[in-house]
Amino acid sequence: MIYVGVTGWGDHDSLYSGEVAGRDKLKVYGSHFPAVEVDASFYAVQPKRNTDKWVRDTPESFRFIVKAYQGMTGHQRGENPFPNKSDMFAAFRESLKSYREAGKLGMVLFQFPPWFDCSKENVDYLRWCKQEMNGIPSALEFRNNTWFLPPMYDKTLAFMKEKGWIHTVCDEPQAGEGSVPIVLQSTNPDAALVRFHGRNVYGWNKPSSGNWREVRYLYRYNKQELQEWASKIKLLQKESKDVYVLFNNNSGGDAAGNAKEMIDLLGLTYMGLAPKQLDLF
Repeated sequence: MIYVGVTGWGDHDSLYSGEVAGRDKLKVYGSHFPAVEVDASFYAVQPKRNTDKWVRDTPESFRFIVKAYQGMTGHQRGENPFPNKSDMFAAFRESLKSYREAGKLGMVLFQFPPWFDCSKENVDYLRWCKQEMNGIPSALEFRNNTWFLPPMYDKTLAFMKEKGWIHTVCDEPQAGEGSVPIVLQSTNPDAALVRFHGRNVYGWNKPSSGNWREVRYLYRYNKQELQEWASKIKLLQKESKDVYVLFNNNSGGDAAGNAKEMIDLLGLTYMGLAPKQLDLF
């Protein structure tokens, strides 16, 4: 199955007509898409009351792609609330319980930063991460091109296959070492992940002034670009049972619209979405 969605559910204004309270947005989101990326888990390991609510607010067939906590991927900002990495991973695994019990966990996404390069130390850390996840489906996204330069390209993919990592295929600006090329390969027979970050080369690398986060994902894919990707996604579907497709190009509010265009281009009709909830508000 191909699951198409976007990253987060709070900032996609085109999905919500009228005044929709933040606490109700996921219910409405589930009437549009069958999957979503949970970004809140990157900033804090989520309490059970949150994950329980999100599970309740979504249809039975809905799937969550849960972003790994920032301390797990070397992004830690501010004080670390955990005494060590083992306790951090244990708390994160516990936070997945509601999704798993409901059968709604698509995967956990480990997105590593641009400075996480291809080195023995980092390969060893990836081995440790996979072991700590204890069989929980986990996807790997790089943002440093040394993993896919000619000397390491095949070795990186072979390592991911050996350890059972789900490969995250990225469409993103090609702006130097902090970008990865499109690597149209699945490494896991159960699932593959595709993430669309846009192609804003100027905004991708942090500019000298201004809020770079406002422009980093400022891009709208045109129909030809989406058609090319529809063909690529169908190829991935031959290699993995499920393909998850997430649009992250929302600096200008374009993610939801592009995601719906992709659903149309792929000829997908989703059964079991939440009913349109106009009567709730």
